Amino acid sequence: MKVEVNNVSIKYRSGNFRDIGLKEYIVRKIKGTLTATDFLAVDNVNFSLSEGDFLGIIGTNGAGKSTLLKAVSGVMRPSSGNIEVEGKIAALLELGTGFDGDLSLKENIYLRGAILGYTREFINSKYEEILEYAELTEYKDRLFKQLSSGMRSRLAFAISCLVEPEILILDEVFAVGDGAFRLKSEATMNQLIAKGNITILVSHSMGQIKKLCNKVLWLDKGKQIAFGEAKTICEKYEKYLTTVANLKKQA
Repeated sequence: MKVEVNNVSIKYRSGNFRDIGLKEYIVRKIKGTLTATDFLAVDNVNFSLSEGDFLGIIGTNGAGKSTLLKAVSGVMRPSSGNIEVEGKIAALLELGTGFDGDLSLKENIYLRGAILGYTREFINSKYEEILEYAELTEYKDRLFKQLSSGMRSRLAFAISCLVEPEILILDEVFAVGDGAFRLKSEATMNQLIAKGNITILVSHSMGQIKKLCNKVLWLDKGKQIAFGEAKTICEKYEKYLTTVANLKKQA
């Protein structure tokens, strides 16, 4: 298992062409009133992970954390650079992704499993365990859209972790759910680490990052500020946040 990110940049294009039809697009193009600007959501990022690594990605809003996860998980392609991944990935990027609100919880478990590339027979063997872990056994016939955000988060986490991934990618999955479930989730993370899995986590909780991760990647406005040992990078980041907070108070 490995994840290698080499000189990766991801470019977005924005302008006044969004949410317009083809006709209006052509008219603006002819008149020269169509505007577009490019910006780098991720700018020349490099890191490598091997068996047993747990990477925490930190940074303020707009740092490019979630965008980078999408590239590593294969949801989007980098504009430049390359990403090498060896191992079966389970990614939990956005709450509700890969689920159908009009299907039951049970149907969605099988749907999610199929999206992750698992057979029906394999999901059959994991089905009850997933329900029990997510604490949703009594809700198995309820429509997904009728579940609370906490229930959805627990279900998505349970499926991603219990289907035996080699590489687990998680984006703010601990933000929803009670304290007891977060503790259970962290225990599961530690079990995955013990098995040699690679895990990548985006979180605004420095406590979780310091508790779970052995490596940290610090991003700011798409740029890589630092990558290395978790304790060292977290200390630098916390000093940075304190400095920024003090400057705002003085302004």
